[in-house]
Amino acid sequence: MTKSTIKRGVSLYSFQEEMFLGRMGIEDCVAFASSIGAKGIEILPEQNMPTFPRIDDAQIDWWRNLMAKHGTELTCYDMFLDTKLRKDRLMTDEEQVESIRRDLTLCNRLGIRNMRMLVFIRPDILAKCVPYAEELDVHMGVEVHAPWHLEHAWILRTIEEADRLGTKHLGILPDMGIFVKHYPPVYRARFERQGARPEVTQFIVDQHEQKVMAEYTIYEVAVKMRGNKAEVAMAETLRHSPYANPKRIREYIPYFRHIQAKFYEMNADCTDPSIAYDEVIGALARGGWDGYLSSEYEGNRWIQDVQEVDSREQVRRQHVMFDRLITGGESI
Repeated sequence: MTKSTIKRGVSLYSFQEEMFLGRMGIEDCVAFASSIGAKGIEILPEQNMPTFPRIDDAQIDWWRNLMAKHGTELTCYDMFLDTKLRKDRLMTDEEQVESIRRDLTLCNRLGIRNMRMLVFIRPDILAKCVPYAEELDVHMGVEVHAPWHLEHAWILRTIEEADRLGTKHLGILPDMGIFVKHYPPVYRARFERQGARPEVTQFIVDQHEQKVMAEYTIYEVAVKMRGNKAEVAMAETLRHSPYANPKRIREYIPYFRHIQAKFYEMNADCTDPSIAYDEVIGALARGGWDGYLSSEYEGNRWIQDVQEVDSREQVRRQHVMFDRLITGGESI
């Protein structure tokens, strides 16, 4: 059983279902996270701040007071880049840099030192933002999100740019969706409700278990098996359900400060049926990483057609697992 100083947190994105339906507010989310020992709060300003990007000092104070009240801290700022903001053209390079600079400034005002960067932002654009990130002491972490992975050429370009500049304020931010060891049962169940035949869904699950290239499976299902719409759609999810080698994450520790702990469902015994968290956390612990694992629950969209979503219970279960894997405890 691995012990380490890895910290536990939650992205407010995890509670999107309840917030959209008006069942939880920001403080409800923060209070719940604190109650299960998840002291790091990851925010999405465009979702969590109604007046974004115009944020006055009173709102900054509100967030700081909220963190103090619940014994939590803001850990990561999820930025977005609206390159298609105008109908007639894309953002220019200069406009992209200015938009990122705006986010860096707000991130700094909130006292946050990590900013999640969208994976499509070009490395040369990021390089132009490095002086601002260094001045404001904010780490720009490019999200390593499926179907990308740690050793994807596009991700390596960002790392190479950080090395070239000799900066500690540009790097990556791993999303645990790159470590899908087993096909998510919650995916399969949804596709079967949509008309996928069990024998076809089993074939897809078996192909994923054997780590067969997604394109081969898609061809088999769509052409040879004459798959229906739900079956082909299920096969296509394989492109976004990769299983990268968990051991390799240790080599990239110098380039990241924060992790988005993606998950789709937790079993009643507080184990994840899909993502190889035991292997990943073991590798992180051996590498001495001590940042935040920030829960990012995305299972709501797979079950909301048949049952009420309970994001709190799902997040709670994940943190029981984290506590067990990180400290050897199980008290949440």
